[in-house]
Amino acid sequence: MSTGGRRARTGQAEQTRALILATAERLFAEQGVHAVSNRQIGEAAGQGNNAAVAYHFGTKTDLVRAIIRRHAEPTERIRRRLLAVHSGSDDLRVWVTCVVRPITDHLAELGHPSWYARFSAQLMTEPALLEVAAEEFRDASGLHAVIDGLQRCLPDLSEEVRHERTHMAHTLLVHFCAQREREAAPVWDATAVGLIDAIVGLFTAPVT
Repeated sequence: MSTGGRRARTGQAEQTRALILATAERLFAEQGVHAVSNRQIGEAAGQGNNAAVAYHFGTKTDLVRAIIRRHAEPTERIRRRLLAVHSGSDDLRVWVTCVVRPITDHLAELGHPSWYARFSAQLMTEPALLEVAAEEFRDASGLHAVIDGLQRCLPDLSEEVRHERTHMAHTLLVHFCAQREREAAPVWDATAVGLIDAIVGLFTAPVT
């Protein structure tokens, strides 16, 4: 096969892979990961071969990993940009901003419609998928630096309370963004400000 022919086949394979990835993300966001089969994804992506998803991605878990990675890189890039400005801060609101903005700014970059927030909300309903996401973010140094900075601002909270409120904040962030994403014209700047206010309030609320 000529060099031009190989290049054309590679380009076609990349287009097919991108189409399957985008289709899977939409279907997972709408229906849940376990409710959608690889065959349904292939059909919705216009693939005549029932094995197209397996050929390009392997298992469904591999496909979920690919979707997570598709968004992990741009969110980490935004996080690192914020860290470059705020890494020495001891202001809780600054660190909450570093938690919220990488998600809302990335959603704004995706345009409308997007499916990432709803896909993320679906992951939160399945412990095994949450573990997959945790594995994908294990080496995200920017994310770990933000978590460390946030925790340094909460010296008066016990480890148990800090862990519980971090989980609450994560749930609020993901599900509120998923709710906003369903709207016809989500305003991500306003969403970010509301989330930052609410999460700062959550971390500073008295412990009774």
